[in-house]
Amino acid sequence: MKFAIPTAMIPVGEIKEIAIAAEINGFHSIAVSDHLFHPKEFSVPYPYTPDGSVRWEEGTDWPDPINLLSFLAGATTNLNFYTSIYILPARNVLRVAKEVATLSNLSNGRFSLGIGMGWLPEEFELGGIPFKERGKRADEMLQILKELWTGKFVEFSGKYASFKSLQSLPAPSNQSIPILVGGFSEPALRRAAKHNGWISDMHSFTELKALIEKLNQYRIEANNLGKDYEIIAFSCWDAFHKEGFLDMFSIGVTTITTYPWFLYGLDNNAPLKDKISSLEKFRKEFIE
Repeated sequence: MKFAIPTAMIPVGEIKEIAIAAEINGFHSIAVSDHLFHPKEFSVPYPYTPDGSVRWEEGTDWPDPINLLSFLAGATTNLNFYTSIYILPARNVLRVAKEVATLSNLSNGRFSLGIGMGWLPEEFELGGIPFKERGKRADEMLQILKELWTGKFVEFSGKYASFKSLQSLPAPSNQSIPILVGGFSEPALRRAAKHNGWISDMHSFTELKALIEKLNQYRIEANNLGKDYEIIAFSCWDAFHKEGFLDMFSIGVTTITTYPWFLYGLDNNAPLKDKISSLEKFRKEFIE
């Protein structure tokens, strides 16, 4: 049973101390979210809330995931990290290959790349990347990344990227990086079934159970059911207690992502010392 702490909507200056305390108290991972910027006005509704409003307020910190995780990797020894999620198709594939492989190498393989397709057109268009066909572009990018991460010379000719023979070093610690896919649409679940793991959104326990059953069916179709596989889920809003955590693990969840201080009546604006104290309580009540 593994637990992870998300950094989304936590003041960026507190994240290092929380990561160090998480490692001391037996948490498995830190999860870092990704937004390139916050537009004053959104051209499309947020797809993960009933009313289309985003879950964060204007002025929320969104540090660059790879820079932040490189910093945290240097401050810790055994703590693991993953992105939840990293907007892969909004970026240049060769730059991603270099940055992510460097992080994996320097952290001794403690990093997994959690990806999503993105939902905000501006994050693509202002970077000169078309929003349409981002799923197909991401699939091609994953193919390229896996080849480049071998450390060998690679030549590629595809629909979205083409290049002559080149080598990108350093390679990841084990010449590979686990790929986790976020989302709960049919394409997202099918994509996740082909890789190393799935990252949920926020769901009720019943919704999560049904999604995992569907995911496992797609894993059977992809011949990927018997292999090591991560199912990372945010704590269900109707199972936010010890029995609920045990129920989540019983349906196949391998890592629960949660703000531990929420269990003790605190929010993300609570003093840092109180958040760290909550990690100690959580360790005694749940991890041990």
